[in-house]
Amino acid sequence: MSKALDVVVYSTIPAVILLHLLAAPYTKVEESFHLQATHDILTYGIPSPTLGHDAIAKKFADQYDHFSFPGSVPRSFVGALALATASRPVIWLDSDVNRQLLARAVLGFFNAFALLLYARGLHGAFGRATAYWFLLFQASQFHVAYYASRTLSNMFAFGITTIALRLLLPRPGGTTISKTYQRYKMSLSLITIAGIIFRSELAVFLATTTIFLLLTNRVRIFNDIIPAGIVGLLVGLSTTVVIDSYFWQSFPLWPEFSAFKFNVISGEASAWGTSPWYFYFVDAIPRLLMNPLIWIVGIPVSLWSDATRRASIALLLPSLAFVGIYSVLPHKEWRFIIYIIPPLTAAGAQGAGYIWTRRTKSIIYRALSLVLALSTLASFLISTIIYLPVSSANYPGAHALKKVHLHGHATQPRIVLHMGNLACQTGVTRFLQLDHSTFPQTLWVYDKTENETVKSTPEFWRGIDYALIEDISEIKRPPSSSGDEDTWKPIETIAGFSGFRILRSGDIAEGHIETDIIREIMGERGVILFETLRDEIIRKYLTRGLWVEFRMVPKIWIMKNFRASYKGSEVDGSVV
Repeated sequence: MSKALDVVVYSTIPAVILLHLLAAPYTKVEESFHLQATHDILTYGIPSPTLGHDAIAKKFADQYDHFSFPGSVPRSFVGALALATASRPVIWLDSDVNRQLLARAVLGFFNAFALLLYARGLHGAFGRATAYWFLLFQASQFHVAYYASRTLSNMFAFGITTIALRLLLPRPGGTTISKTYQRYKMSLSLITIAGIIFRSELAVFLATTTIFLLLTNRVRIFNDIIPAGIVGLLVGLSTTVVIDSYFWQSFPLWPEFSAFKFNVISGEASAWGTSPWYFYFVDAIPRLLMNPLIWIVGIPVSLWSDATRRASIALLLPSLAFVGIYSVLPHKEWRFIIYIIPPLTAAGAQGAGYIWTRRTKSIIYRALSLVLALSTLASFLISTIIYLPVSSANYPGAHALKKVHLHGHATQPRIVLHMGNLACQTGVTRFLQLDHSTFPQTLWVYDKTENETVKSTPEFWRGIDYALIEDISEIKRPPSSSGDEDTWKPIETIAGFSGFRILRSGDIAEGHIETDIIREIMGERGVILFETLRDEIIRKYLTRGLWVEFRMVPKIWIMKNFRASYKGSEVDGSVV
């Protein structure tokens, strides 16, 4: 029975991550570098070093997105190379597989594997109850599940650091001191590697973790810390410098150090906004943990109990010290500290497990157990029924691109599509573009011109067939005195999330976010079941007609140039 229950509970993490991936398969601009790089490696391959410098540089410049849109700082190709490599066997078996979904699934399941490995460590160290509560808490936390498959540098680092933190968990019985030291060294090396390749803020996390281990006599400076640092430094630096210098054709290149100089030393990150020093403690951490009872009940109980206090301090102190030190930087985002969520959740799970195993001993433990269970269910429902649909409706660019393909494909031999700023930020990726070798009916040319001077002339727009724009006035029509006809017309609008709409008795539900997600996962039968449940049971008998649906407003216009004759002219700017 316990093994069967293990399978069910442990399956929640990959299942929830997969649910979030299927419900929101598109990406935003901050995820684009790693995703576009994965596309380019899979589509164009890696040029052989035997081609010579000039030929290699030309291939990258002609085909790879990072040369056309390099960004403010270079980013590492290590993650993209790993995703592409892991995706190839599946593509070999099924060439028609959705490659964007596949690449994201690879990352999502890697992070799921890391969380399951951490849970197994908790099981061995603190018992089944702690592991179960950790998994249930983690499955009900929206941000970790939603972003586990998203190609952010933080999420590549997340899996590595979670595995590293698992190595720090105690292994009661049968473990020699030398093996324990070996595990700690490996942990510090993994955090070092993750920081060097993916996210430089992990240097602070590494420091707080190392100091804690040193002060508690778990590592030694010369035997453990220095060797771990040397190994991590050599592996991390050699990996990123060799791979990224080649892809960027600039030697020697350490992308994450360039990002550190730009964002921290030069202070450019503050241009994206600043937050008060307490932001992480009063906003980010409660939001990431999702269930308030984790930090109101679970963590305090784990610190109060003699049986769990020492282990909880080891979980909490290095993580909270990292957050405290990192709060000095004015620019703050929750994803910068996401690495601490597994240990904080584990501390809360220790407290929940302590309460659960004593639920038959007193009415207080029984009541707390019931409240913890209900709050976890509520967090999961809020995460799945509210947060997930809302987030999935924030990708109008991807929906617009798919719609314009339906409108224009096979209607003429060549189509030039201009994609505006909002479209490019909210879902447009190279994975979604139609490749001429696969769809020979039409050659699609995708234009991302950003130069406002170029776009301010009617001549630019004459060469465009379709446009995805958020403001119709962006298209510069010919002057009325010129005698040229205004041929631009809107053919469709793509909506995005814009708050909630309260339905009263008699109001017809018009929102389609929920039904779109259900249709994607369960098909039309699932939509019929949902609508029947909503209209014939909940609204009719339970809420007296009341319902809350997601309000959508137009975000992107799909514009078509209905010129009399197709000219197929080239467009100045960034054509990809």
